[in-house]
Amino acid sequence: MKRTWLLFAQAVTVLLAAYFVVATLKPEWLNRRAGPLTGLVSVIEAPAAPAGLVTAGSLSAAAKKASPAVVSINTSKAAQRSQRSNDPWFRFFFGDQGADQPQVGLGSGVIVSADGYILTNNHVVEGADEIDVTLNDSRHARGKVIGTDPDTDLAVLKIELDKLPVIVLGDSDALQVGDQVLAIGNPFGVGQTVTSGIVSALGRNQLGINTFENFIQTDAAINPGNSGGALIDVNGNLEGINTAIYSRSGGSMGIGFAIPVSTAKQVLEDIVKAGKVTRGWIGVEPNDLSPELAETFGVKASAGVIITGVLQNGPAAKAGLRPGDVITGVGDKSIGNSQQLLSAVAGLKPGTASRFVLQRGSDKLELDITPGLRPRSLVRRSPTDTE
Repeated sequence: MKRTWLLFAQAVTVLLAAYFVVATLKPEWLNRRAGPLTGLVSVIEAPAAPAGLVTAGSLSAAAKKASPAVVSINTSKAAQRSQRSNDPWFRFFFGDQGADQPQVGLGSGVIVSADGYILTNNHVVEGADEIDVTLNDSRHARGKVIGTDPDTDLAVLKIELDKLPVIVLGDSDALQVGDQVLAIGNPFGVGQTVTSGIVSALGRNQLGINTFENFIQTDAAINPGNSGGALIDVNGNLEGINTAIYSRSGGSMGIGFAIPVSTAKQVLEDIVKAGKVTRGWIGVEPNDLSPELAETFGVKASAGVIITGVLQNGPAAKAGLRPGDVITGVGDKSIGNSQQLLSAVAGLKPGTASRFVLQRGSDKLELDITPGLRPRSLVRRSPTDTE
């Protein structure tokens, strides 16, 4: 009996010693899924996923679908020589100030047509003498400006290349707060980058960025260089053109703004068709209705936009619109604030009369106003541009 226990104890000792030696020197023999890390630490690696399989919750399929159609845009503008640089006394005291370098800019764009049309921001290409477009596959092409629309900060470029990848346009009107989105662009010139987030808000306006504002707000990281890039949904469809961020540091703080694709599509069609965007204009100064304004003008309306000024001999004045009138509808659209009125009037065809519903004092009226062509306006951009 003692001999048997002695043999058992020796066998266990030998096996434990062998296990220790193998575990130390050849751990992969004990676990086929284990692999050495820097020769010192053993880690367990997940088995390789089958080709084409997308991990649950992954947005890689959307990024893979849209990324080829997002381009990097590099612009240059000839240096402006100061008049004083030709003054010999100025050059004597301050040196040669004439050797200025050309101004360069960086942005992004989205190929929306196999014909080579690209949507980007107006502030990316404004004033540029040369525009170089770089595709995700490293091809280069010279970009030509087809038209710009400063009022929405959009521009349309065209390049001449074959077999261009094209992004699929989505339905931005169907977006909801909380929907997942991806932002694709070339931030800081580091190369194409994809960031993720959600739709934080819809219909953002009165930000002082553009004349016509109806922004999609997102917390997907957007940084300088992302301007003109794509905001896509989880299916890889284009939902917006990234245009600006709200920032105190110049970098992303989780508040980015994109122009809805519904707006971009209309601008694209107008520019390709006519080379410019035409909008209606009636010549009024609108203000959101407030109890103070209503009392000042003696109006009994509780909703709508009050007109505080009417341009003499303008379309509205000729139709009989007066200061103090409250516009509550344009055509079949209800009007609740100044931005809605601006957008509704801009969508009217110049030269074609449209029905305006309004309230004057306690009376409700309807006027047919024939809008004129909206004059080009100066664009304000207060939140940080992402060029």
